[in-house]
Amino acid sequence: MVLLFWISIFLIVYTYVGYGFVLYLLVKIKKIFSKPFLFSSDSALPTVTLIVAAYNEEDIIEEKIKNTLELDYPEGLIQLVFITDGSSDSTAAKVSGYSSIELLHQDSRAGKMAAIKRAIPFIKGEITVFTDANTFLNKAAILELVKHYQNPKVGAVAGEKRILVDDTADASSAGEGFYWKYESKLKQWDYELYSNVGAAGELFSIRTALYEPVESDTIIDDHMIAMRIAEKGYIIAYEPLAYAMETASADVAEELKRKIRIAAGGIQSIFRLRKSANPFNQPLFTFQYISHRVLRWTITPFLLILVFFLNIVLVVNDAGLFYIALLIAQCLFYLLSIAGVYFERKNIRIKALFIPYYFCVMNYAVIAGINRYFRKQQSAAWEKSRRK
Repeated sequence: MVLLFWISIFLIVYTYVGYGFVLYLLVKIKKIFSKPFLFSSDSALPTVTLIVAAYNEEDIIEEKIKNTLELDYPEGLIQLVFITDGSSDSTAAKVSGYSSIELLHQDSRAGKMAAIKRAIPFIKGEITVFTDANTFLNKAAILELVKHYQNPKVGAVAGEKRILVDDTADASSAGEGFYWKYESKLKQWDYELYSNVGAAGELFSIRTALYEPVESDTIIDDHMIAMRIAEKGYIIAYEPLAYAMETASADVAEELKRKIRIAAGGIQSIFRLRKSANPFNQPLFTFQYISHRVLRWTITPFLLILVFFLNIVLVVNDAGLFYIALLIAQCLFYLLSIAGVYFERKNIRIKALFIPYYFCVMNYAVIAGINRYFRKQQSAAWEKSRRK
């Protein structure tokens, strides 16, 4: 029992903190023996196709169009494609008013992956950039993404996701903002070591020629598209100077719904990305993938529950003062999380309490997402998310 307890503790700490330290040290060691790829400012720019999939975004679509048209990239080298499959509001009508944008619309709604598949024959660019309708890119985003393709080993490039958080942020804003700052740092170190392990749909790009169709029932299509390219032996680069900005989820309930969907997609992807988990295929990439993704999306949330109850049993069996202290620390952490629930409902903004609360919400979402996946209750059709 004691051995199981400490193995579980080790895996939890490694998943959420330890991997970051290991990455940092490995990157420092790598920099001693090798130099990073140097980009040339004289390199010819590739042609680019920017794809935006939008579903019932009439309130924000014109702002998204304005942001897209202001991107700093030569006009003759960029193709703009908006897909509005299934939209029942005025989204498609508003997009159709812009001659510089190619609109792909059909009344039926089959999911984001199906919409992307339908758009593939219309793509003209050497590089395809994907971005969401409710996110806004910095002007230099495309230029910063495409420079990485000077390296022939790079098959995809992920941009950075930034959450806009103000001083009056609630749990969903403060927690999500903190999470993405930490996640962005891990992605940066992942790439500096070897490769990123996936991409977020807010902003990522691929070499068009490397695109491989994924199953139409894919829940997190962005992750799968990038990982299938990595399974071919290419690197997924990461560029923090190309970023997508969006507000946080409208509230914790909305963020929980989003996280459950991602967790269901995460477990689905693990079953389908067998090459990524095979250490005989790409050992270093497999190490990164299991450490950064697989542990979070599988056993670690369950280990949190196991550790708590094992700790109680050890204390009851008089294992010693150290185990009593650990149990007290766990109880305090979960009490802080419960306090976060209370203050969230009372609209009291104490950010220190929101991180434990958000951490528990995230791990509950993984368990709920796994349950939803195995009960076949998660649709691949994307839903419009409520944002602040």
